[in-house]
Amino acid sequence: MTDEEVNLSGAVCPAPIQQRDRIVMGHGSGGKLSHDLIARKFIPAFDNAALRAGDDAGIVQANICTRLAISTDSHVVWPLFFPGGDIGRLAVCGTVNDVAMMGATPKYLTAGFILEEGCALETLERVLESMKAAAAEAGVEIVAGDTKVVQKGKADGLYINTTGVGIIPLGVEIGGALAAPGDAVILSGPIGDHGIAVLGARGELGFDADVRSDVAPLNHLIAALLNASEHIHVLRDPTRGGVATTLNEIARQSNVGITLYEQAIPVRPAVRAACEMLGFDPLYVANEGKLITIVGREDVERILEVMRQQRYGGESVLIGEVQSKSPGRVLLKTAIGSHRIVDVLLGEMLPRIC
Repeated sequence: MTDEEVNLSGAVCPAPIQQRDRIVMGHGSGGKLSHDLIARKFIPAFDNAALRAGDDAGIVQANICTRLAISTDSHVVWPLFFPGGDIGRLAVCGTVNDVAMMGATPKYLTAGFILEEGCALETLERVLESMKAAAAEAGVEIVAGDTKVVQKGKADGLYINTTGVGIIPLGVEIGGALAAPGDAVILSGPIGDHGIAVLGARGELGFDADVRSDVAPLNHLIAALLNASEHIHVLRDPTRGGVATTLNEIARQSNVGITLYEQAIPVRPAVRAACEMLGFDPLYVANEGKLITIVGREDVERILEVMRQQRYGGESVLIGEVQSKSPGRVLLKTAIGSHRIVDVLLGEMLPRIC
């Protein structure tokens, strides 16, 4: 390995010494270290068109008229239970959402469990009941699974891996590379709820914050969107790395610039207060029940109207626009009219929260 690394945008930057031959926590952050690890190691090892697309799920052609979206995710959140959710609901919703972000209708999940020796059966039962309820809400079935047990101290009670499969309707084309100049950027509600809720559950805020995770299945909201408009170009859930990282990914995939309107981005007062106390930027805090959609400008009002009628879209807002200038970059138009670059963080801003 050389003394330089290439990030996904093609820029060459020095490789920190400690990152050259060891995995560090920052590699799981969803930031630049994560992207570089994927680009340098995983893509070359498993190279194919579905992986190179860089979307939330891989698209495969099952037969001449059926395309499938397939996604897998491992969930290692701690604590297992937090305000608004738990690891079981997170596992189901996270994978359902990744499949749905390709315009697919999620159908089936698999679930693999790594259980730590000493984990209480009552804890496992609570998680399974939560997964059952989340799957019912999303309208999916858990059709296969696996269970392994590791020695005490080798896991935080339990970890869950889920894989999801969905069917993409004929004529639906959604992907991170399809944003075009003139498109509008819409967000389905306030950001940062999940990350701050998990930190609060750990007692790491130093004060009480009345914040609940937004973890939710978004496939029904997406189905309503697709029924309302033929001009949905991109769908993405801003999980690890938050809105800032997600939009940077899309800007690079589509080779466009994206400008955000600072005053339009919704943040709940309790989340904003927690971020200010801890020195966090809400744009980088994880969400688990919000989506970003990039749409044709002509359908913005209709799309917002439809989103606001749905259970998980009632606070949807227009937050930005896609432009041809500054390709691959995200800019924030501030309250005073100036612009600043919104980049991807190198590693972790928050401890493990998903």
